[in-house]
Amino acid sequence: MAFPGEADAVLEQTLLSASEHHMAGRLEQAGAGYRQVLAQRPDHGVALHRYGILALQLGQGATAVDALSRAVALDPAAWWSLASLGQALASLGRFPEAAAAFLRATGLNPDCLEAWLGAAAASRALGLKAEAVEACLQAARLQPGQAEVQNDLGVVLQDAGRLPEAVAAFRRALALRDDFPLAHSNLGNALLLDRQVEPALAVLEAAAGRWPAFAEAWYNLGNAAFTGNRFQEAAEAYRRTLALAPGHVAACNNLGNVLQAMGRHEEALDSYRAALELDPDCMDACNNASAAARTLGRMDEAIQLLADAAARHPDFAVTHCNLGNLLKDVGRMEEAIRSYRRALELDPEDSVSHSNLAYAVCFLPGCPASAILAENRAFDRAHPRPRAEGHGNRPDPARRLRIGYLSPDFREHCQSLFTLPLLSHHDHGAFEIFCYAHVPKPDAVTLRIKGHADAWRDIKAMTDPEVAGLVRADGIDILVDLTMHMSNNRPFVFARKPAPVQAAWLAYPGTTGLAAMDYRLTDPYLDPPGEHDDWYSETSIRLRDTFWCYDPLTSEPRPGPLPALANGHVTFGSLNNFCKVTPAVLDLWARVLTALPDSRLLLLAQPGSHRQRVLDRLRSGGVDPERVEFAPFRPRLEYLALHQRVDLGLDTFPYNGHTTSLDAFWMGVPVVTRLGDTVVGRAGWSQLCNLDLRELAATTDENFVQIATALARDLPRLAALRSGLRARMEASPLMDGARFARSMEAAYRQMWQHWCGQQVI
Repeated sequence: MAFPGEADAVLEQTLLSASEHHMAGRLEQAGAGYRQVLAQRPDHGVALHRYGILALQLGQGATAVDALSRAVALDPAAWWSLASLGQALASLGRFPEAAAAFLRATGLNPDCLEAWLGAAAASRALGLKAEAVEACLQAARLQPGQAEVQNDLGVVLQDAGRLPEAVAAFRRALALRDDFPLAHSNLGNALLLDRQVEPALAVLEAAAGRWPAFAEAWYNLGNAAFTGNRFQEAAEAYRRTLALAPGHVAACNNLGNVLQAMGRHEEALDSYRAALELDPDCMDACNNASAAARTLGRMDEAIQLLADAAARHPDFAVTHCNLGNLLKDVGRMEEAIRSYRRALELDPEDSVSHSNLAYAVCFLPGCPASAILAENRAFDRAHPRPRAEGHGNRPDPARRLRIGYLSPDFREHCQSLFTLPLLSHHDHGAFEIFCYAHVPKPDAVTLRIKGHADAWRDIKAMTDPEVAGLVRADGIDILVDLTMHMSNNRPFVFARKPAPVQAAWLAYPGTTGLAAMDYRLTDPYLDPPGEHDDWYSETSIRLRDTFWCYDPLTSEPRPGPLPALANGHVTFGSLNNFCKVTPAVLDLWARVLTALPDSRLLLLAQPGSHRQRVLDRLRSGGVDPERVEFAPFRPRLEYLALHQRVDLGLDTFPYNGHTTSLDAFWMGVPVVTRLGDTVVGRAGWSQLCNLDLRELAATTDENFVQIATALARDLPRLAALRSGLRARMEASPLMDGARFARSMEAAYRQMWQHWCGQQVI
């Protein structure tokens, strides 16, 4: 029988032996010893602490938390047990409790490095960026000469957006220990985020060459090369990443992005699918796969990818926004709007979805102008931005004015058909022209536009506050928005009111809803004087003749002879964006087609089930599907050539053809229009008035059918129209760049004089 003192001695010897096993890596023997001690003394604090650490090493997080919690309960001042408890809690993802344990440990011992580092990691996991930085700064205070600590500090500084400080921390880590591949990789990534692309490439190329088996260096090199538009190098870096780390989902997804940028859309889609095989819940890969399928014209596949993703993750706002875009593309407008609204319910600050919604309602049949205005004003209220207080512009009504145009579409884009005629005819003696270009991929058209600007500002890498500051520093008098609520817009530059006068033009005749937007440009036919001014949040200024001034930027192809003369039947056509083809439009077109049983219809539409919906709707109106032909999207010259097969254009409503109708006129195809109830439905009327072809505009459905069928039956008249339509276009205000520029400049002078009159001198 052992006496108490002897029993304690045996117990301590068992604990000592277990500790020695532990330190030597004999974990099974160590565990057996600790359990033997705790079986006799469940309240042995040292045994509980060491057993908890052992369990943590073995990946037994719950056991570790239990043992260490008991140790802390026995001795609340045991900061070492609290620090270990924090690690155990973090291993189970219980970050709030872990952060609390670490902070209690630092309160008891401010010099506990492990506790500060643990607190930083837990705070980072919780998204508490400032707290993570503060904890890492404390760790760096304790160990300024430890490279790993400086690297951790760089990581949390980068998370907090403090990029110059992050770069400095990574450089300190490397100064302490150059043989540190992770710090090299992190430095390159931080430089890239800080928009120092070439230095980032240099660092990452060196790291990948020095540690060719380090996957993360190759991954970050891929990101840097992609950002620098070095696509081939980026693709190779991502492939090297995947060779080293086959399960690297982000590399697989980003490889798809590079291939997409290179125009290798099929390969891109394959890469996105591979990413989804690795992680079916990777929403970036899912959205990107859908975008690739859309580019390939596989609309049903694109929609299904996002519909499946929305079903799996119904609370992911971006998916609903992207799904809305696809539904809009195929004419399912009400569903598209529901998707945008769902995205906003999930993320009320999602300005992209809100902007898409503000534009989409313009296409919705039966949506009144008051509802369109309300939706646009709701956008402005939901996304407030600080506005500039006062402007230093000299209020001289007659001086040379600085005009700024802001657009993402100074490139090969339909918008350039209208910006070039204006910019090439500006009076540079009276107006100094600045272009603010948010153009990720400049092209030959970009260079052409740039040649007509007095000053060119590349803003693609700038934030909205930075762009607003640049506009203000440039002393712009009138800033013009060319995009409104269309893709890649910058509404929050205008919301900050960097220029004393701001106006919207060109994207589409409508409203931005922005209180900071002073004017919108229109014409007397879109908005008859004295009418409709309450449809818009801006003051309307009517140009002399037309909202549009068109240059096709090519003389080819030629219109050619009237197709009906060779075909023996009339071919109606609509090469509009398919989202404008509503059921009501199809019903009206069916009436035209049934009145002319030998006629045909040619529509521009990507392949997909939406084509069948068109055929079903027309069949219900008495039109044999064999009379309908679809053409997929194609390059511009091929698209223009498609008009050589069309005798007479049929317009859409409530959103008329805008650019597409002008293209049709240029190619000798007259377009019969149906005036709508909102401004986007008066585009056909405006263009026909400027062509002196008012007789092709209908105010009722019956009138539309009558005009279209009468013209289709009169082939000599139709042929005469075709042969003279291009010359008529060229002689009209629709293609008179000098006249249009003077009209725009008169509008700018009117805006400016009004502003000057409001200033107190």
